[in-house]
Amino acid sequence: MSQNQPEIQYAAFLAIDWADQKHVWSLQEANSSTCERGEVDHMPEAVEAWVAQMSQRFAGRPIAVAVEQSRGALVFLLSKYEQLHIFPVPPAMTANLRKAFYSSGAKNDPSDADLLLDLLQRHREKLRRLSPDTEATRRIQNLVEERRKLVDEKTAQSNRLEAHLKIYYPQIPRWFGDVDSPLVCALLERWPTLEALQKARPDTLRSFFRKHHSRKEELIENRIKAIGEAMPALKDRAVVEAKVAVVKVSVQLIQVLHEGIEGLNRQIQEAAEAHPDFFIFDSLPGAGAVMAPRLLAAFGSQRERYQDAAEVQILSGIAPVSESSGKSSWVHFRFACSKFLRQSFHEWAALSIPQSQWARAYYELQCRRGKKHHAAVRALAFKWIRIIYRCWKEQVAYNENVYLAALAKHNSPLVAATKAVAL
Repeated sequence: MSQNQPEIQYAAFLAIDWADQKHVWSLQEANSSTCERGEVDHMPEAVEAWVAQMSQRFAGRPIAVAVEQSRGALVFLLSKYEQLHIFPVPPAMTANLRKAFYSSGAKNDPSDADLLLDLLQRHREKLRRLSPDTEATRRIQNLVEERRKLVDEKTAQSNRLEAHLKIYYPQIPRWFGDVDSPLVCALLERWPTLEALQKARPDTLRSFFRKHHSRKEELIENRIKAIGEAMPALKDRAVVEAKVAVVKVSVQLIQVLHEGIEGLNRQIQEAAEAHPDFFIFDSLPGAGAVMAPRLLAAFGSQRERYQDAAEVQILSGIAPVSESSGKSSWVHFRFACSKFLRQSFHEWAALSIPQSQWARAYYELQCRRGKKHHAAVRALAFKWIRIIYRCWKEQVAYNENVYLAALAKHNSPLVAATKAVAL
């Protein structure tokens, strides 16, 4: 090390042995001979809580982390935390160390986590530290993940609200569809029962609907007529009063969550527009203000992080798993992956279908071959990842015409299917 780059004083050394459901870890504090061992669930929430505990324990000081290089999903989870200095270990290095020193296969041989910890402490100079992504990228990664958590919580509250309404006020889901819309929440705040709603004058209802951006006169009149003709689903006051109390709470929670999501949307938009790579993801058909930042978060800014598009496909869970036993072989859904990344690519691929001529043609082709909707969307996402990877590597925006020309140049069978599709 030069004098300008003093050696980092780590608070602790941590090694993690990946597994599909739980990760086994070994930890040793600096200047201590005691090795601690434990497990952590492979869930973002569990990993986040675990990292928070370590951050508090070591007062935010840096922690060196060894993890096998091939464990992309775990590396992605951990790379968001500036405090964790990640040292990916080539799998062959661990295998060779075990073969050289612990070839007996005895039960008292050290675990893979212990081997990784030993490598990290004794041979750190042989490992290349994965540099943390830029602050701008990590900001977007954290913002979009927190937004998703709020959206999931809002969905859960909406489902609870609808379940209660179906018992005593079933007309609301029938008349309005989305019970978590600002219009429905405002209506339930003001008229929490059918009885209360039917006491409102028609002009009051017309004014209310117009105020909440429902401006189709025919629709307004049909709703007012339906309100007047509706019959209560339940007359038991004891049950109705309890449901009303819970509905009011659910409505308040949904409104707070809606405001929180809108606030995060503004922060995400501001952070994304300031990011030098945003133009790549903003150029993707159907990405829009929500999905473009999520796709940016998935790829990050470090071009050296992924060797090829296949790594992204595996990390995100879009690539299926192939297995074989004897003469049998089969392909199945990939469960060990970042669920947030899988959602991001899957949801965006579906949004691209009406916006991209070739994407629609490819999706319809998969359906004709017998794939169900979600399987066809995953196949499309698999193909899209290769395209985005190329754009990301070369730092160029996506151009539909350029891609269609490339398909024609290579005589792709997708060309004829694309010509038959009109958006």
